[in-house]
Amino acid sequence: MSSAIESLLGACVEITAAALVAVEIVILFAGVVARYAFDRPLTWSDELAAILFLWLAMLGAVIAFRRDEHMRMTAIVGMLGASMREKLDTFATGAALVLLLLIARPAYEYAREEAFITTPALEITNAWRAAALPVGTTLMAIFALLRLAKVGSPRSLAFPLGAVAGLLVLFWLGEPIFRQLGNLNLLVFFVGVVAATVFVGVPIAFAFGLAIFGYLALTTQTPLMVLIGRMDEGMSHLILLAVPLFVFLGLLIEMTGMARAMVAFLASLLGHVSGGLHYVLVAGMYLVSGISGSKAADMAAIATGRQAGRPGGAPVCDGGAD
Repeated sequence: MSSAIESLLGACVEITAAALVAVEIVILFAGVVARYAFDRPLTWSDELAAILFLWLAMLGAVIAFRRDEHMRMTAIVGMLGASMREKLDTFATGAALVLLLLIARPAYEYAREEAFITTPALEITNAWRAAALPVGTTLMAIFALLRLAKVGSPRSLAFPLGAVAGLLVLFWLGEPIFRQLGNLNLLVFFVGVVAATVFVGVPIAFAFGLAIFGYLALTTQTPLMVLIGRMDEGMSHLILLAVPLFVFLGLLIEMTGMARAMVAFLASLLGHVSGGLHYVLVAGMYLVSGISGSKAADMAAIATGRQAGRPGGAPVCDGGAD
């Protein structure tokens, strides 16, 4: 049952995100054409694109969370046995769920406060944009619960989730001590908590989120909406609008066969020498980066094009020992 719900909800999120990417491309392209071709700029295009981009960023975070693709350190976890790895994965999911539940209310309050702000061009309430934060947080929490539901027996959940709950209570009870430590709290939270959570496999973004939330809640009088506001600010820079377009460009280069042609040409020149695969990869990245200007777009084009040398996806370069 949980798998069916996850698949249905995940498909809805992915379709919505794909539609947002297409709409972003159309809006930005229309804005450029109107500004430079007709000298009649669309004053609302950048504003609408920025609103949709925040939704796209949050839905992208939801998709990455569902696929377990958030960046995290697995070097230590990977050296452990299967049973311990499963416990640490459950612990990481539980830790992420705790953060999502803790910031859910501040995210809602932040969106409610933004309702009093009217956007200058579209003249709509800014709550339409800020609502992406509580919606994305809620969706990630739902996927975390669905993932925990698939773990298995309650006994499998008892130890890792009990450890998460125990640490949460321990930090809450230690609030009077933390308030007396002063600047030492920076080491406790941003070195100790971050390092511990990262090493046990908690996604890096959630590890820093837990540290920041704990520091603000237990050692300061700062409203917790500040954390949500910083998240909003970090995802609302206009320059970030270029990211989905660059990724689209990289995929377009790959779909048209240009990436495969470039990699095959480089492989014919360098593939036979010792370490040729490395040379081809570096040269391919050099060529594509001159076209796209984005590392994400470069990887979108090169990752598939690097296997163009042989049928069946064989590596393009195997000559010589590295």
